[in-house]
Amino acid sequence: MESNSSSFLGTTISKSKSKSKSKSVKTSKTSVVMAFFSCFAWLYVAGRLWQDAENRMILNNLLQKNSGKPPKVLAVEDKLMILGCKDLAKRIVEVEMDLTLARSQGYLKRHLQQNVPGQKKLLAVIGVYTGFGSRLRRNVFRGSWMPKGDALKKLEEKGVVIRFVIGRSANRGDSLDRNIDEENRKMNDFLILDGHEEAQEELPKKAKFFFSAAVEVWDAEFYVKVDDEINLDLDGLIGSLESRRGQSGAYIGCMKSGDVINEVGKSWYEPEWWKFGDEKSYFRHAAGPLIILTKNLAQYININSASLQTYAHDDISVGSWMMGIQATYIDDNRFCCSSYKQDKVCSLA
Repeated sequence: MESNSSSFLGTTISKSKSKSKSKSVKTSKTSVVMAFFSCFAWLYVAGRLWQDAENRMILNNLLQKNSGKPPKVLAVEDKLMILGCKDLAKRIVEVEMDLTLARSQGYLKRHLQQNVPGQKKLLAVIGVYTGFGSRLRRNVFRGSWMPKGDALKKLEEKGVVIRFVIGRSANRGDSLDRNIDEENRKMNDFLILDGHEEAQEELPKKAKFFFSAAVEVWDAEFYVKVDDEINLDLDGLIGSLESRRGQSGAYIGCMKSGDVINEVGKSWYEPEWWKFGDEKSYFRHAAGPLIILTKNLAQYININSASLQTYAHDDISVGSWMMGIQATYIDDNRFCCSSYKQDKVCSLA
């Protein structure tokens, strides 16, 4: 009986020992986890306290700097100053608008040429478009309506300058350029546009270069662009311009409009056709063979040439530039060049 009691007692003690061991293992794991979280919480709190201390230090410094200054309250004078700034900004906008208008009319101090006392302002600068392969045609003009040599100089003394207008070859300095330079040395009747490449696809840009160069070189009432496909009644043109001397903002020519060609490969194709609306019709513009601008309009082109849009044709391009400014359109039937010469300033060559 005693042996049974002792064996039971030993079994009970061994079980209790195993239970206590398992409890201690569980307790140690829990303690480790709690210690980890306690450490993390301590680090978080310490970091926040350090950050708060730094912020307090910054705020304290700011308070010390501004301790002697009263709180900012908008006084009547402050409000008036703000209103004054708004009024000043409004006036700046108005001045910028006036400046834009002045530029559109060709008034810009550094571009305005000073007339020499006693020197009469030229009536017109006439630029006759030409190309590298048009020497024979130039010679025909020199022997017909266009003076040459001393006669050309005498015409300039009367206030009319005539020049053949040409750009440079794509291969600068090649035989094409050298031939033009040689011809100019002999005849002295070219306006060479060094910045323009003489090519068919670059023709619309030629108007910008011509009007810009002409208005910088000569001080004249009118600047005239002429195609080399027409003959001029020079006396008739001079008479017409004389009657308009003193006008400003005049855009003169044979005004027309026409259909916009939007099919690739067709003659007169316009790559920018979609800009002309559903009707696909060009706006009114002076026909290409003869375009006349007063000085302020030529100056406008010179000043804004870098931002002016060009289209497939030079007459359309010039017309688009005139639409955006206060130009006076003058439609003169005498400038409508055709084979019919009666009462015409120009005729087809």
